[in-house]
Amino acid sequence: MEKRLDFTAKQITGIAVLLALVVVLQVALGSITIGAVTLNFTLIPIVLGGILFGSVAGLILGLACGVVVLIQVMLGGSPFYTLIWANDPVVTTLTCLVKSSVAGYLGGLSYTLLKKKQPIVAVFVASAIVPIVNTGLFIVGCLFMFDSVHTLSAVSGQNLLVFILVGLVTFNFFIELAINMVFAPAINRIIKIIKR
Repeated sequence: MEKRLDFTAKQITGIAVLLALVVVLQVALGSITIGAVTLNFTLIPIVLGGILFGSVAGLILGLACGVVVLIQVMLGGSPFYTLIWANDPVVTTLTCLVKSSVAGYLGGLSYTLLKKKQPIVAVFVASAIVPIVNTGLFIVGCLFMFDSVHTLSAVSGQNLLVFILVGLVTFNFFIELAINMVFAPAINRIIKIIKR
């Protein structure tokens, strides 16, 4: 028996609104940098889409985010982007497209698996899984962008793994995780309002 994937008009409209929000947040707010930290609010609508409309919607929203990030990388939004695109365009493309797509899918899936027993816990778990998976897959991508990341780590005088974990990931990851955890109760409230 084949399971069909059907979205209602209301769900398609909701996903479209979240898709527009993902694009606007990534383009407008994806580059808010405070010191070494870049604030990223784009994961919030990805989590919300996965929770409200399922894991496939989370995947679609994550993929949209990845496409926007890839365009920003190709346009050379930062010296890091310019270097990784010049040295490793295939791995960079795969990393941009896969990390947020898988994160959105797993966020939606985790919510679906937990919502019946613990709906509030399910929201917090989904809100945490998205930045964890997104960052984890970014780290894996960096390990495959050996030339680019090795060049940067050598310039900074750090071990490759230390450079990836501390120089590229640590602050941004904890900020993304904190943003999602702070907004999780608001997400839960939005869910309750929409379901009424």
